[in-house]
This record gives sequence, structure tokens and C-alpha cells, in this order.
Amino acid sequence: MSVTEQQPGAEHPAGGDPREALQDRIAADSLTTRRDYLRIVTTVSGGLAVGGIGVAAGMLHRHGDGEEGRAPEAKRVAGGLQPGESIAFRYPGEEDRAVAVRLDDGTLVGYSAVCTHLACAVLWRKDRGTEGELYCPCHEGVFDARSGEVTAGPPPRGLPKVVVIEQDDGSIWAVGTTRSGESIEAGLCRQLGGDRPDLASRIGCPDIGNGAEAPPRAAGETSATAKNPGRRA
Repeated sequence: MSVTEQQPGAEHPAGGDPREALQDRIAADSLTTRRDYLRIVTTVSGGLAVGGIGVAAGMLHRHGDGEEGRAPEAKRVAGGLQPGESIAFRYPGEEDRAVAVRLDDGTLVGYSAVCTHLACAVLWRKDRGTEGELYCPCHEGVFDARSGEVTAGPPPRGLPKVVVIEQDDGSIWAVGTTRSGESIEAGLCRQLGGDRPDLASRIGCPDIGNGAEAPPRAAGETSATAKNPGRRA
């Protein structure tokens, strides 16, 4: 089910109709599982014990992070996405909510759909902002569609990215994750370093394999694999 399908079209200005706000909240609540609520309660309790909810919020940014040094399995998430469309899915685990969006200019982006504030569900809203927004109705958190960075509300950091690529047949695949503020290349290097050093070396990751570094690239040169990490050799 796509995130877009969870919301109606833009019948009213964003935030201008209380029924729309209620609908967003209901959609977010329906996506926030019992396990998420237990995680929130446990985290907040621990954070308050050591000095405040800010500490608790800081513990949430690695939600969905795979085992250190191991890349998550690639997962086909859609047969295709047209500009303006989105798809909600679970990645890297079945408890990890994620969303992939095709922006109007064709750019493909993917993010964790878990708010970095208190782990409520994040919704894709095509009718908000200049090119759509990622929106958490629980506490009015807003994230930029192109970068995942916070643009409004209480979230302390941007959304972790889900690395999504398009294959030649148009299908959309999730192939990795990043932490908040981490580049896609850095996230892939961290995950591939211990599991697939051969691939990590190919995309130019440093310090791969007993301290051996990948051959240096010329200044300004960017690895083709890093640009499109899912492209087959």
C-alpha cells in the first residue's frame, strides 16, 4: 500500500482543515505498531531518568539500522514509480517502515518512515510544500522531500535514508540504509566493509580488507557504482 494512497488529494490548503489534520493523525497512528509504542515508552522512560526527553530522542536515530558490517538483503519494493508517486514498504526488517518517492523531476529518494522525534509514522504528502513533504502529524514534524532534513517541528535530526535504485526494467529496489546525516556512499561502505569487501572496494570505500585501501581515484572522479550502487557489473 503506498503512502500516497493513505491520504486523499489536496482538497484544502495544507494544515487548514481540522478534518485533514485528524485524518493524518489517524493514518500515522494506524502505521505506528504496538512494538513502536513500547519502544517509545521504554526509550522515553530511560531518557527521563538520565536528564530529559532530548536524550531519549537521540536514541532513536538508528532505528532500522542493520547489523554493523553487514549489508541488508536487497528487496524489490515496486514494479515502478511515476513522478509524484510513492510506495510504503518495510526495510531492512519487517518492523522497519520506509518510503520511496519519485519526485516530479524524476529523482528517486528513499527514507525511513519513522520520525526521529518520538518514532511516530512519517507520511508522504504530495500536496504540501513546493515538491511534497514528509510529514509527521503527531507533533508537526516536517522533513524535506529531497534531502530528508528537518524543515519544521521538533525532530532533532533528519530521516535516515534508504538507498533505492531503479533497474533496467523499471523496478524499484531497496539495497541499503544510512544513519541520520550520513551520505549514501558512507552508509554503503559501513555496511559492505565486513560483508562484501570486494564490492566495497569497487565503490571506493577506504580501509577495506586488513587496512588495504582501494586504488585512489583522480581528483573529482566519482565511482560509477557509487552513483548507482545497484547497477550490475
